[in-house]
Amino acid sequence: MSNDDFFALPPFKPDEALLTLRRNLRDLRPLAERGGKPGLFELQGQPVLELSADEQGLHARLVKRPARSPEWEKRDCKNAAEVRRLHDEIKRRVGLWTDETP
Repeated sequence: MSNDDFFALPPFKPDEALLTLRRNLRDLRPLAERGGKPGLFELQGQPVLELSADEQGLHARLVKRPARSPEWEKRDCKNAAEVRRLHDEIKRRVGLWTDETP
């Protein structure tokens, strides 16, 4: 066994990361996960986030601003650090969207 194996990061498992992220996002009260389609989150009836996973990684579509026909941004996460950054960005945007005055 070489010393490099001791310090190797565990392999990234997109399916597990997706489940963990969905669970963490359910704690953000303004967000609601659509029951019929897992991974689709809404804010006040407007879709704001879509999550999916495959062998390559975790994929997210996040709106720039909630609207009837929103502009979507695509984010791909290939490791745990990118998933944490995505979670922080989602929390930041939800905070901005819910604190805005019309």
